Amino acid sequence: MKNQPKFELLDSFLQLKKYCENENYKGWDPYDGLNSEIFQSTPLKRWSLARLAWIQVFKRNPVNLRKLFLINKDYNSKGIGLFLTGYCNLHKMAEKGDNRFGTSEEIKAKIKELAELLIHIQSRGYSGACWGYNFDWQNRVFFQPRYTPTVVATSFCADALFNAYDITGEEKYLETALSSASFLMNDLNRTERGGNFLFSYSPLDHSQVYNASLLGARLLARCYQYDKNEDYRELAGQVVNACLDVQQPEGSWVYGAAWNQQWVDSFHTGFNLECIWEYMQYTGDNSPLNSFRKGMEFYLDNFFLENGVSKYFHNKTYPVDIHSPAQLAVTLARTGLLESRVDLTNRVLNWTVANMQNAKGFFYYQMKQGISSKIPYMRWAQAWMFYAYSWYFSKHNETKGR
Repeated sequence: MKNQPKFELLDSFLQLKKYCENENYKGWDPYDGLNSEIFQSTPLKRWSLARLAWIQVFKRNPVNLRKLFLINKDYNSKGIGLFLTGYCNLHKMAEKGDNRFGTSEEIKAKIKELAELLIHIQSRGYSGACWGYNFDWQNRVFFQPRYTPTVVATSFCADALFNAYDITGEEKYLETALSSASFLMNDLNRTERGGNFLFSYSPLDHSQVYNASLLGARLLARCYQYDKNEDYRELAGQVVNACLDVQQPEGSWVYGAAWNQQWVDSFHTGFNLECIWEYMQYTGDNSPLNSFRKGMEFYLDNFFLENGVSKYFHNKTYPVDIHSPAQLAVTLARTGLLESRVDLTNRVLNWTVANMQNAKGFFYYQMKQGISSKIPYMRWAQAWMFYAYSWYFSKHNETKGR
């Protein structure tokens, strides 16, 4: 049948779901090298260049050295947020009689379990609910201790709690998600841009990363949807306008404002598009529509090959990062375009299953022209594919009830 996905996609998701549940959603991360008990016992932990180099050794090495260097599997807040939203999507399907992924009661129990976990592992001491990663993180510009909250992690976690509230009616989930607006408005730094502004990545930096700011804008817009606080709507609009001002003529965005952030990649472009679209849906402000359309055209025309390969960069294919195919399904589903592009989505997902999924059910991190990294990262790979599949199956009408 036309547009019908191969049956392997359903089997693939069921295998992935089983793997993640068996692992209890704990795992390693590409950036968790500084969690090494051995590294933390040395003076090197105080030297920024050593921290940066140590992270890169673990991130780039196709051989998983984590057990050797005493890095334990752990919960990652963003990963838990992705899983929580995924189960919320599956619950909507179960309520309509599609029990391929569990009954509504079984899935609701998972939703409550993960929502409670997410609230438990939030970062403390800030103006509102917020979340960070479970590892120290050093980049070229700044250092963030573990659990330092970021706008990115917070946006996915709060969004998931909103979804959990919609299903369970548990007021605690709503109150926690709404309080995240206070973190964004009071704890993040701002960079003014022509009467508008961009959020910093965390309270500890002044970086200007466009997808991060747009994720913050979407979160404020969703908060506005629930309590109609006009400050949320106004601030979200300022952030969106600041990001629209830096959109390139052909529709693309570079990653950020710094000289070393001038690349254009697939999944961050997808973030930008879904955030702009959902800002419009939550606020009723359709002024970004033409920019959204131009960006979507660039995204679909430049990041996906006919054989189903997802390019990392607009002008270079490798590495094929698992985020890229996952984000395609999410972007199209969240912007209402999945059905019109389901042939492309099926090609991309089928290639990904054939080339990037292990027989045990987990997905690989990256495929390269040389030696690829097949380490089973929980947040970066498994949570994202779980999240993507949940959007795909919940929004692809022709698979429902099959």
